[in-house]
Amino acid sequence: MAVTGLQTTQQVDLANAHSRMMAKRRVKRGFTYLGVTLVVALVVIPFLWMIVTSLKSPEDLTAHPLSWLPNRLYLQNYPDALSIIPYMQYLGNTMLICIPNVLGTLISCSLAAYSLACVRWPGRGFSFGLVLSTMMLPYPVTIIPLYLVFRHLGWIDIASGYLPLTIPAFFGAPFFIFLLRQFFASIPTELSEAAKVDGASELRIYAQIMLPLARPALATTALLTFLYTYTDFLNPLIYISDPSRFTLSLGLLGYFSQHGASWGPLMAAAALFTIPTAVLFLFAQRSFIQGIATSGLKG
Repeated sequence: MAVTGLQTTQQVDLANAHSRMMAKRRVKRGFTYLGVTLVVALVVIPFLWMIVTSLKSPEDLTAHPLSWLPNRLYLQNYPDALSIIPYMQYLGNTMLICIPNVLGTLISCSLAAYSLACVRWPGRGFSFGLVLSTMMLPYPVTIIPLYLVFRHLGWIDIASGYLPLTIPAFFGAPFFIFLLRQFFASIPTELSEAAKVDGASELRIYAQIMLPLARPALATTALLTFLYTYTDFLNPLIYISDPSRFTLSLGLLGYFSQHGASWGPLMAAAALFTIPTAVLFLFAQRSFIQGIATSGLKG
């Protein structure tokens, strides 16, 4: 009887300890969900406010107290925004910068990353360290030297087009070289060694073996490059002076400077600027997450 009572007491103690542990886990999980919810709210609420404001009439915008939802949907803000600024022209100008940047980044960064990860040559480690060190260099430090170089080349004028905004992409970007290098380094070397035994050159291995395997990392590189170029404001502001060659970001600045008080059309123009990038990310998020997870950058 004493032994049975002792076993019962131990079972009760184990059950109580298990209950306390489960309670602690639930509390910890609750705080985690609360923190994630707050972060998501901080990101989503301004976006929702922009969309809602773009659908408000002038009367709703000046109503007091200010309401979250409009009394009626006022879609005229979107035609007004498109008529005030040449949206399609600015969108085309933006694409003329985004597409070469994406292509140049994919070509240059994948080649550099492959050579740093899969090709043995003297000074490879030092070169990779030099690439990583350039990531620590703040971009504002390089603005003036780059501007002087482009002016010396004669690219700072209307006739040169978007050369200062597109040509640098064909010389590589340190972060994407690092990202792709990490992915190439994770691919088994037996694949390239078997190809070399069959007589394949380095370029053939790069083009026919490595690039198809690196599709997730390449998709991540393309997506991040496109988003950065599409939303870039500083570089077009420095190198573009002709209003007919403005990008969407510069067009929004011009719209705000001329119609700053027209919050409905302004929010509609901002929504038209933001929605394409959000849709692109939603469609490409699986490739983006897979590329980050397989490139040695996951937490």
